Amino acid sequence: MVRYLTGIQPSGILHIGNYFGAMRPAIELQDKGEAFYFIADFHALTSVHEPQVLRKNIRDVALDFLACGLDPDRVCLFRQSDVPIVTQLSWILSTVTPMGLLERCHSYKDKLARGAQPFHGLFAYPVLMAADILLYESDIVPVGKDQKQHLEVTRDIAAKFNEAYGDILKIPEPSIREEVSTIPGLDGQKMSKSYGNTIEIFLEEKALRKKIMSIVTDSVPVEAAKDPDTSTIVSLFRHFASPDQVAEMQEQFRRGGFGYGHFKARLFEAIWEYFASYRSRRKELQADQNYVDSVLAKGAERALSVARQTIHRVRVAVGIEE
Repeated sequence: MVRYLTGIQPSGILHIGNYFGAMRPAIELQDKGEAFYFIADFHALTSVHEPQVLRKNIRDVALDFLACGLDPDRVCLFRQSDVPIVTQLSWILSTVTPMGLLERCHSYKDKLARGAQPFHGLFAYPVLMAADILLYESDIVPVGKDQKQHLEVTRDIAAKFNEAYGDILKIPEPSIREEVSTIPGLDGQKMSKSYGNTIEIFLEEKALRKKIMSIVTDSVPVEAAKDPDTSTIVSLFRHFASPDQVAEMQEQFRRGGFGYGHFKARLFEAIWEYFASYRSRRKELQADQNYVDSVLAKGAERALSVARQTIHRVRVAVGIEE
């Protein structure tokens, strides 16, 4: 059976951009093969430095995925740090990773350009990511186009290791995720935590309504025609409504006689309804304090059974185990 692997970084509250760009495609993989999902808390340490925040984020990510349809009986969901073997493999891989390979990684350069501190963890991030992928003998790793370089680095590191020590590590294949049209944020830019323009999936009703009503619009009067093709409201609405409902909103934009507040209210109702069953499921899961812990513990046990086999082969190959 084909094994897929996906990592979810608990760096903040998940929003609807995360849902359409990563969550929904990841959940759909559970119908296509053997799926391993890990909550990348080691990776999150490069950006989250408050322990209580990280602990909450980890639980919230697990709850959000489970509420949105991830089935722990069909997939392996675990916390990265519950399999500490991954850091051992990361170090071993770092001994064959060329500096030039890491220096060419655009993610590191992009983060520095946005003001991140040049910590070693940020620079060496791709090596730990390679360990994440290689430790579980992944066949296919789904990535977006912007993440393709990370998997290419993983393949290069695995090839370097195998050249040095023999055919030990399985080299995974990429699966480039079908691009979801960009989900705009409150200000019309791409929805991103770094821009502070997100709409979180599980906001309470009043908070969600307030966010939707704060979407930035122009000053075209109520009676005037408006351009639906440049509207953040319409761009968001098309992800939650039927084609007929979208066409109706577009026609009303062009006709005039409707204010932006009217369209925002309709968008709020569509989003609130779309996630209604997920909200209900999340409340059920949250009521059982032990549920998330038991799911992650079970997943870690399964992940460890695979990881131990891989690290044994690696340790023997490099000479630190017989």
